[in-house]
This record gives sequence, C-alpha cells and structure tokens, in this order.
Amino acid sequence: MIEGLSHITFIVKDLERMTQFLESIFDAREVYASGDQTFSISREKFFLIHDLWVAVMEGEPLSRKTYNHVAFKISDTDFDEYARRIKALGVDIRESRSRVEGEGRSLYFHDDDNHLFELHTGTLEQRLERYRQA
Repeated sequence: MIEGLSHITFIVKDLERMTQFLESIFDAREVYASGDQTFSISREKFFLIHDLWVAVMEGEPLSRKTYNHVAFKISDTDFDEYARRIKALGVDIRESRSRVEGEGRSLYFHDDDNHLFELHTGTLEQRLERYRQA
C-alpha cells in the first residue's frame, strides 16, 4: 500500500545554485551534502521543504522546458511574497495558463536546469467544485 510521497529528485548542473534557489524561494533546509563522496549516481544534497524530502543530484540538465512540474501549496495571502522572492533571484515567472475563477492562483517558474515549479493557492476540492459548477 502506498503510504505517501517519499521524495522528489532533481538533476541539476550546479548544486550550489540549486541550493540558493531552494533556500531563497522555498525556505528549504539543507540536511545532507555528499561533498566529493558518491553513494548514489553522483554528488548530491538533501533538503527539507516543510516536511518534504527533496534531493538534488549533479548531472546534465533537462534539454528543454516543458509543462511537467511539481506544485507546492501556498496561502493566497503569501502569493505576493513568493512572487517577490522569485523575482529577487532573477527567475522568470512564466505566464499562468488560463483559469476559471475560483480554482486558485499560480506562480510558474523554471530553475536554471529547465525544471518547472508552481506555487498554487487552491486545493483539489476547490478545483473539483469549481469544475462541477461550470
């Protein structure tokens, strides 16, 4: 039986740049750095974002940007603060997809390795209810 999400892994060209990205935007806390040791396939770092384990491993970045993404839930009252954090790093915010009113707001942005992240204010329940009303 699936118990929940174990972790998310991102392959990145620059571990230090990704560290700055995760700590500055998500308040991630670094809990492990392999240094020059490799217990897995490459040098790696582990972070906690809230209680979610995020692993970053050194390697070749994605060759192109896609809509595949990971979305983190944020409060609507924190939306502008997160937009400020993203812009302070010089990260481009991608234009949001078209939405129906009531399904929440989103900030989409790529890291330097073409991973797409989303910060979303809505919930699954809100979205399903809104779609039922349409």
